[in-house]
Amino acid sequence: MVYLTFDDGPIPEVTPWVLDVLDKYQIKATFFCVGDNVRKHPSLYRQIIEKGHITGNHTFNHIQGWKHNTNYFIDNTQKANSYIQSPFFRPPHGHILHSQFVFLKKKGYKFIMWDVVTRDYSKYMTPEKVLNNVKKYVRDGSIIVFHDSLKAEKNLRYALPLAIEWLKGEGYSFGLIH
Repeated sequence: MVYLTFDDGPIPEVTPWVLDVLDKYQIKATFFCVGDNVRKHPSLYRQIIEKGHITGNHTFNHIQGWKHNTNYFIDNTQKANSYIQSPFFRPPHGHILHSQFVFLKKKGYKFIMWDVVTRDYSKYMTPEKVLNNVKKYVRDGSIIVFHDSLKAEKNLRYALPLAIEWLKGEGYSFGLIH
């Protein structure tokens, strides 16, 4: 069993394509959404939910906890929550201060991290290397992070369908985070 997750969307240039790929393979995933993107593209956000996927909070402006004081980070996360309304949270880049973590945990957020980062967003990665990151690091129970973003688009369009086909061929099924 593996869990596909997508960070940074929704955006009209990439997210609909991701949804089509997931539909094709009958897979449900978790989308950690940036609140400002949800604000700009509410119908796309609704489409994610209507297709049976789960969403999570990825802050309003994709800010890193280490670079902001706790109050600002919490306010930014709560602002995103007014659009996303999910108990799931993933800090951008995995960066969060202990005080931010403690506060959000007390607010009831469930932190969902990952153990396979595809690095599809990196301009230094080739599409083949992104796919190889999945093949090399995946194991039973892995949470795999892709990005439905413009930075990741080229690598994602190549690697996502091939990763799904490879994972299926290896006997993996796809779970949904609860």
